[in-house]
Amino acid sequence: MLPDLLSHGGSMMWLLLVAGAVAVAVFIERLLHYHREQINTLDFINGVRNVLKRDNVVEAISICDATPGPVARLVKTAILNRERGREGVREALEDAGLVEVPRLEEKLALLATIGQIAPIMGLLGTVLGFIEVFRVLQTQGLSAPATLLAEGVWQALVCTGAGLAVAIPCYAGYNYLVSRVNEIVVDMEKASSEIVSLLTDLQKL
Repeated sequence: MLPDLLSHGGSMMWLLLVAGAVAVAVFIERLLHYHREQINTLDFINGVRNVLKRDNVVEAISICDATPGPVARLVKTAILNRERGREGVREALEDAGLVEVPRLEEKLALLATIGQIAPIMGLLGTVLGFIEVFRVLQTQGLSAPATLLAEGVWQALVCTGAGLAVAIPCYAGYNYLVSRVNEIVVDMEKASSEIVSLLTDLQKL
């Protein structure tokens, strides 16, 4: 079935296949990346808190270095800037957050773009297919063989279907990945608030 569709879809069908393959690769790469980056924030903060209460800053930084993800990097930033006071730590965390969020959103724009242009690419293939139909009618008249006319109609329908088939999963995948990014950002905000309060309390002791 698929080879038949490819043969009838024309050159635009191959471009849609390439776009679909790129979208799948981006989705899988981002999915694995977010899986590595998202940690149990509560357990991590509790572990850092226990170490800092023993005034073991070096071990706390080592825990952050050994833990993947933006949450750990933000906590490390806060610890390294602990001498700057509450507001200084907040400023350092805000600056670090401005670096971390774009890292999380990296390549999502590509997935969204493929989702947006895939139907347009399919529409272009449809137009090219009907152009072929009218070319055959112009050269051979109304007596043109149905098989020649069918080729253009095939291309038109196949490209339309392929464009939608690529776009729909792209939109679904993009929205899912955005929800994962939002979850990690919420974890970052919670961790930032927790570590600021923790460092402030420790400085009062």
